[in-house]
Amino acid sequence: MEIIEEMELLEVRQMATAFLIHQGSVLMMKKENSKIFNFEFWGGIGGHMESNEINSPMKASYREIEEETGFKKDEIKNFRLKYILLEKNSGEIRQQYVYFGETKHMNFIPSEEGELFWVPKNELSDLYTSKIINLTIEHYLNNKNSDDIFVGTMMTSNEFKSEIQWSAIKETVGF
Repeated sequence: MEIIEEMELLEVRQMATAFLIHQGSVLMMKKENSKIFNFEFWGGIGGHMESNEINSPMKASYREIEEETGFKKDEIKNFRLKYILLEKNSGEIRQQYVYFGETKHMNFIPSEEGELFWVPKNELSDLYTSKIINLTIEHYLNNKNSDDIFVGTMMTSNEFKSEIQWSAIKETVGF
């Protein structure tokens, strides 16, 4: 009975995140703190999905990109969903849709959410990011030519090591 009650209390938080690339560099946001954390960390462009975006995470991602960087939809090419990330954290199931795309230029507007920087791909692993984002970027850099969409489920093998179990989503063969 207790397990069922605990599962019923879990909230679902849905987010959309984008990584914009221009000539070998990725637009990253450095945040001094957030609603959840009070320390400096790095991440992609994005945030929580609005209630009218639940069935359209790409719409949420484009909204977040324009709000946080000034980039318009027509300034981004090859924008594709690459990852759906799942994790249980702080009493929530967190589902994050992660997109990658290329920008036509490097000009962005300053963001109230944090500081924006173009970071060379080979320096991304040096940034202090969440474990799930760090492992996702690593997977992307090793599989960037793949056309698959991957589902990543955050796993903890022990209290010091986290990993993601990756699966490519494939078209359903039968009913």
